[in-house]
Amino acid sequence: MIVVTGAAGFIGSCLVSRLNQAGYSDIVVVDDFSKTEKDGNLEGKTLSAKVGRKDFVSWFEQFGPEVEFVYHIGARTDTTEFDASIFDELNVNYSKEVWRLCTRFEIPLVYASSAATYGLGEYGYKDDHELSEKLKPLNPYGDSKNDFDIWALQQSETPPFWAGLKFFNVYGPNEYHKGRMASVIFHAYQQIGETGGMKLFRSHNPEYKDGEQLRDFVYVKDVVEVCLFLMEKDQESGIYNLGSGTARSFLDLTRNTFKSMGIEENITFIDTPEDIRDKYQYFTEADMSKLINAGYKKAFHTLEEGVEDYVKNYLSNEGYY
Repeated sequence: MIVVTGAAGFIGSCLVSRLNQAGYSDIVVVDDFSKTEKDGNLEGKTLSAKVGRKDFVSWFEQFGPEVEFVYHIGARTDTTEFDASIFDELNVNYSKEVWRLCTRFEIPLVYASSAATYGLGEYGYKDDHELSEKLKPLNPYGDSKNDFDIWALQQSETPPFWAGLKFFNVYGPNEYHKGRMASVIFHAYQQIGETGGMKLFRSHNPEYKDGEQLRDFVYVKDVVEVCLFLMEKDQESGIYNLGSGTARSFLDLTRNTFKSMGIEENITFIDTPEDIRDKYQYFTEADMSKLINAGYKKAFHTLEEGVEDYVKNYLSNEGYY
């Protein structure tokens, strides 16, 4: 039995789909199923049970001996939410409960961390454990993910294997429900379809031209491939970056969206809102050497490949993965 928390969400539902493709069908999915806008993400997938997020800990205490692996993907991911107590409850304390139960029942655990832990990148983007306590996230969401990473690294009692995955800018199918927090590609597709053009943030940093701010965009199909690899291959426990390893510009992303839609480019620039301007990242790029050294050999989608697949095979027909 495999457990996936956050299973009705973006990455979680794609992970369930990939597990099904790999022949796994005894999957228990955990989420807040009262949010019907996520229902399509699990439609047609093979599951053995659905467990509500609030009921999961008590369910786990009863059925823990039957669980073989846990993917704890569920989290509050809103970077515009500044009530730290919400993140303490959902991202830190809840995750500690999952960790303790995985430890008690000797179940391997993969959990979602985030590249938001790196803040402005003052210390680079290398997944060295020694850096965790120095990092300066820019918002309570990033703080909560870093707080849990630090806590995990301090534990003497651990699951038999554990990995915290620092997701960079993930994009791809099954994010229809995410609203403001959906990927830039999703918003570009919507905006281009409605207006024929795309507005990008102007650069307020003299080192970067407008639209040439850089991010590590990683396709969700690559993310779930790594998740599967970590379950099927014995690895060293710890924190792992999960990006493409290549920073690309917002202009690259937008131009590829226009191209995949078959629409002529029409890109304009607007000021970055003042309330986020001092927290705006101009560069992120995952150092992927730890995962590669652990034996991960598959090539990641290029931005061109990922955008084309996402636009043509999912967004254009509102399809799900």
